[in-house]
Amino acid sequence: MISAPRIPAVVPAGRMAAMEQPTFRLPGGLELRPWRLADADALVAAGQDPAIRHWNRLLVETPTDARRRIERMHERWQSELSAIWAIAHPGDEAVGLIGWGDIDLAGGSAEIMYWILPTQRGGGAVVEATKRLGDWALNDLGLHRLRLCHSVANPASCRVAEKAGYSLEGTMRSALLHADGWHDEHLHALVQGDV
Repeated sequence: MISAPRIPAVVPAGRMAAMEQPTFRLPGGLELRPWRLADADALVAAGQDPAIRHWNRLLVETPTDARRRIERMHERWQSELSAIWAIAHPGDEAVGLIGWGDIDLAGGSAEIMYWILPTQRGGGAVVEATKRLGDWALNDLGLHRLRLCHSVANPASCRVAEKAGYSLEGTMRSALLHADGWHDEHLHALVQGDV
């Protein structure tokens, strides 16, 4: 008798929305936690940073814009569309953002996004946060495939991907519009069983 191929289980709709968004401690004293309305100034600062504006589509100019964005982060968690954390010193304002966008529970995939303010760059926080959220997405949420995409002109993000264990799968030509035009992007991925 020939047995039918095993079809992997999908993450059921409602699973993420039923969870409380967790907080994680990172090596070095930082934490990942849900964004708070009190973090609005950090979003405004990020929106004014030339590097963050160049590599991310972050157009937050006022505290009111920032508070709306934070409220949308919480709504998108409940809608199971994205899962965004603040990178922060415990008990303090956010210094960065990291999370999963383009979540597809039925398809078992998501794409990571991140930025960090200049005062925290180069210390390894984004690598540690990427590893921690990869573990959460694969093992706690139950996704199968995680993507990390970045412009080929952004070597810092390539280093994050490599250090966090995401394999380079190729280059997507003219894949994302940045302020200075269309960029080719590297596609890195982490799949269930890689770790």
